[in-house]
Formats: sequence, C-alpha cells, structure tokens
Amino acid sequence: MHGFLYRWAVFLGAVVVWELVTRAAQSPFFPPPTEIVDAAVQKWFSGPAESLFLTEEVHQDLFASMGRLAAGWLLAVVLGVGVGALLGRWSNAMDYCGPLLAFLRATPAPVLIPVFLVLLGISTQMQISVIVFGVIWPILLNTVDGVRSVDQIKVDTARAFRIPRGQWVFGVVLPAALPKIFAGLRVSLSLSLVLMVVSELVGSTNGIGYRLMYDQRQFDLPDMWAGIVLLGVLGYVLNTVLLAVERRALNWQQTSPAERKG
Repeated sequence: MHGFLYRWAVFLGAVVVWELVTRAAQSPFFPPPTEIVDAAVQKWFSGPAESLFLTEEVHQDLFASMGRLAAGWLLAVVLGVGVGALLGRWSNAMDYCGPLLAFLRATPAPVLIPVFLVLLGISTQMQISVIVFGVIWPILLNTVDGVRSVDQIKVDTARAFRIPRGQWVFGVVLPAALPKIFAGLRVSLSLSLVLMVVSELVGSTNGIGYRLMYDQRQFDLPDMWAGIVLLGVLGYVLNTVLLAVERRALNWQQTSPAERKG
C-alpha cells in the first residue's frame, strides 16, 4: 500500500512541477497540464447526454484506433503462439528458420508502410498488417524459447503415459511456456500502441494518430498534447490489465517470498 502511495505521490509531484514550469515559461508549444485537461474534456467529454457525454471524435478516432490495435495484437498473438509452438517442438526448426526470422525481426515495420499502402491501400487492413508484422516477433520468439524450456521430466512422463499430442501441447507445453509467452506479450502490447499511431499518421483518415497530425497542422497544441497524454494513459491501462491477466493465469505457479511481496 505504501509503495502504491509513493508511486502516485511521485507522479502527482511531477505533474505539479510540469504545471509550474510551463506557466513560468509561457511557451505556446508546451501548455500546462490544466490547459491540456480542459482541452481533453472539451475534445472527448462534451457530447450529448444520450451518448454518455462522449463526442463524435471519440467514436471516429478513439474507438477506431482501439479496434485496430485489438485486432492487430490479437492476430499477432494467435499467429505468434501457434507458429512459435510448432517451431519450438521441432528440434531443428530454428537452424533452418533462424536466419529468416532474424532478418524479418530486424526490418522496422514503419519502413514497410509504403509497401502495405501499395498492396492494401489506405485501409484498416493496412494498419492492422503493420501492427501484426511489427509485434509478432517477440511473441513468436518467446514462445519458441518457452516451449523449448519444458522440463525434460515432463516430456519423459508424457511419453511413458502416452498422453495424446493435443492434450500434451495444451495441457503441459503451453502452460509451462506461459511465463515467457507473457513476457513477449508485454513487449508486443507496447509496440502495438506505437505502430497503431505510426500507421495512422501516414495511412488513415481517422484515429488517434491521424488526429494528432491534424491538430499539429492546425497549430492546436493543447488538443495535440491531449492526444499524447491519452496515448500514455492507454499504454498504462493496457499494461495494467495485461499484468492482472498474467498474475491470474500464472497463480498456479510457485513463487518465492520476494516475488509475493512484490
């Protein structure tokens, strides 16, 4: 409890310093937090009561971006875990596929946006493709590593009892690999938020990234900063939710006293 209070005290202290410094500087490029909050309220929460006070911009931009992020990330999870499990169970797979995966992983997803634009045009499919390509690699490689690290005793026991392959994969292999899979999921979730914005900066007619660029071109800096702060809030919320899911999914594992205290 004290740790929680200390963390938020530091955060609130940083906001107060931000407010004081920006008011003293009087720079039009760095509005104070109170002005940003006021812009955010007008931007997203000044709609009619029948729509829960949400503005049209929330429906056009925020919901559209979250839909793309969710679709891209979930598709990357399914493909990354599925292909990673197959490669992990095939002993020589990485000898053959390792160089190709290393090459693809090293290719920055943003530089492929022109390619996806040519293939798919300015569309939601293009943005989802950019997200999938950029975030699948930490999931896939962590799954391979997790599947390969299954205890040999479990492997020998399964062979001795002739456990069916499907039951073995879903009942033993994937649960044993979950800690490393979740490590990849955390990295990929942060990347998916970044790639969502990048793909919308150059290939979209709506979304948070599109709105950020529009506000910047209109020199509406409080609204632009409100969008930046919104991205930070979304990143924090998504990471918190994923950590809660991870703790629940892994609560069957033994933890050390130090981990329980943390």
